[in-house]
Parts: sequence; structure tokens; C-alpha cells
Amino acid sequence: QLQASGGGLVQAGGSLRLSCAASGRTFSGGTMAWFRQAPGKEREFVAAIRWGDRRTSYLDAVKGRFTISRDSAKDTVYLQMSGLKPEDTAVYSCAARGGALIYSALQDSRFYPDWGQGTLVTVSS
Repeated sequence: QLQASGGGLVQAGGSLRLSCAASGRTFSGGTMAWFRQAPGKEREFVAAIRWGDRRTSYLDAVKGRFTISRDSAKDTVYLQMSGLKPEDTAVYSCAARGGALIYSALQDSRFYPDWGQGTLVTVSS
């Protein structure tokens, strides 16, 4: 299971850190990612990290503002978000795959079989 937390209400320009903890199984050696879905919009990729080599991938709109990282000891992945904008408002969900993905597949939600519940991030202007 994946348990996401850390969402909340923040003013534009502020920061939040989302956490996604794995329980019941480990995703070491695999891939974890964050996706988001804003009201009335389709789900979109935000960031991903390969557990083994820590290679990351980001949505262009969040590059330089968001950082994905992982803590092997805690089986947890984080999404540090700074410089938040109202357009970042969405439900953020974490996803995982037991195996590593090739870089070109990191942003494709179809390759992540395990999903956690979402956590709502609201950025006020």
C-alpha cells in the first residue's frame, strides 16, 4: 500500500512537502512517481524517481520548483514543492512500480500498477 500525505492550503509562492510511504512491500529497485489531477482536467505526470540510480524526470512546468527524492530506510518518496502557483492546485497521487522503468516510460501512468490515495494541494493567489 501507498500512503500519501502532506497536502494543504498554501499561498502562492509558498512551499509544501508531500510524502508517500510504502507499507506491506518495498519498492526498492523500482520506480515511484507523483501525478496530479486538477478539477475538470485529466491526470498528469509531475515527477518520478528510479529507486536504484535515483534518476529523475519532471514535468516541464515544475522543473526548478519541485524536487522528488527518496528515503530507502523509510521506503518513502517525497515531493518538495516550492514557488507554488495557483495552477499547481490539484489532488496529488503517488504511484509505484516494483521494477525500474526505462527513462522514456517514467511519465506514463500505465506503467505504474500501484497507486495511493490522493492528497489535496490548494494554492491561493
